[in-house]
Amino acid sequence: MSRFINLACAQMGPIARTDSRTVVVRRQIALLREAKSRGADFVVFPELAFTTFFPRWLLSDQAEIDSFFERDMPGPETQPLFDAAKDLGIGFYIGYAELAEEEGHTRHFNTAIIVDSKGGIVGKYRKIHLPGHAEPVEGRASQHLEKRYFEPGNLGFPVWRTLDGIVGMCICNDRRWPETYRVMALQGAELVCVGYNTPDDHTGVFDFDQFTGFHHQLSLQAGAYQNATWVAAAAKSGFEEGSNMIGLSMIVAPSGQIVAMASSTGDELISARCDLDMGTLYKRTIFDFARHREPSHYGLIVERKGAVVEV
Repeated sequence: MSRFINLACAQMGPIARTDSRTVVVRRQIALLREAKSRGADFVVFPELAFTTFFPRWLLSDQAEIDSFFERDMPGPETQPLFDAAKDLGIGFYIGYAELAEEEGHTRHFNTAIIVDSKGGIVGKYRKIHLPGHAEPVEGRASQHLEKRYFEPGNLGFPVWRTLDGIVGMCICNDRRWPETYRVMALQGAELVCVGYNTPDDHTGVFDFDQFTGFHHQLSLQAGAYQNATWVAAAAKSGFEEGSNMIGLSMIVAPSGQIVAMASSTGDELISARCDLDMGTLYKRTIFDFARHREPSHYGLIVERKGAVVEV
């Protein structure tokens, strides 16, 4: 038996610092409408999709910093996106900077949500693997200061039963870490949604940064194959406020094969008809965790004070 979902990734081109959320949301609604015209059931948008990638700057005014964050989701300027999704009968994943009041404290997270075809929020994820630095690196024109502006996510890697399947979320740098996919796969994930904003100079070391696109693609394909899940990844891309952001939005099958990929660095929709039961085949054969995964026999070796200790 097959369970098909018509899946789309809505890559977005540059967002200027002066672009209002209203302007950005209009672009997102246009992409939603295009997705609907192609018969899509669900659309994946990028990380920090309502604003420019502000962690590239050293900012000191807290009010200015907070202006990039959403206190409510949806809020007055983002509500039209939810209304459009409801009118079109299409769901979506989207990332944004979240300002939350929790336990008497103001918290700042890099967040993503899943919204269903009725415009309701199904699930929320907060980015765990924050890249970059808390303090600026001397000599760099463009910084990567996510550790300065965000706290690590505190919601773990949950999955949700939606879209007639089991869906998980992660954000940008999370995609590079194998445990991201494995934690969700152990909960039965059949689709992992990823939004990202990745510059081509994120480490400042050319010998590493020249492989940015390759490493991005490798992470998604390995995560999909080794965990028998579909992966849908959407970029914010293009030359944004002095930074070259990679595109390469893609949909990857549980086989590790790329079934759709963006060919530009601007607003672009890619789509594919995805059989969620394709992952079942891989979970029943090579990656049958119950039969073949032996964590108790891994014999983890750690080095401690010069001695090798088996635990």
